Amino acid sequence: MTTNATMRALDETRGAVRVEDVYDTDIHDLWEACTTPERLARWLAQVDGDLRVGGMIQVVFTSTWTGPVRVEVCDAPHHLLLTMEPGADDEGQIEAWLTEEGTRTRLVVEERGLPITHLPFHASGWRVHLEDLGRSLEAGGPVHPEGWSSEAGAPGWKRRWEELTPMYQEMEVG
Repeated sequence: MTTNATMRALDETRGAVRVEDVYDTDIHDLWEACTTPERLARWLAQVDGDLRVGGMIQVVFTSTWTGPVRVEVCDAPHHLLLTMEPGADDEGQIEAWLTEEGTRTRLVVEERGLPITHLPFHASGWRVHLEDLGRSLEAGGPVHPEGWSSEAGAPGWKRRWEELTPMYQEMEVG
């Protein structure tokens, strides 16, 4: 696995983070890892709610981010679009694309609408999330067995995030 993360400005105040990696699994398995509550809880988030287009879900990420999310697009097994904090001033979107590459699958995730000053923190966070996804696929189970909540993130996720964040703080925003 070689997770790549980039940051770019969308305007003077908002930006986007894009991360991608290629996984040693087929597109259907990776789609399930990215869209089913049981599989998401192994590496990324606790999810509860109406998992259909137009549906609202409540999410608690391993990073502690907690909030409502609306499912905008769910085109299995290739494309997912979510709106974070729908209707709020800081509404953002997370979009994911899955593409077959032989027996492997590429996952690209982009989070948009972030304050430019927050981009390095989200870039390092998404990189850790995708690394955790790879570890979950390899292990066939959870990578944060100690759990997490909205008050306390997954300790392993936080350690890796703290390790990577300075590198992203030094990078230029494209």
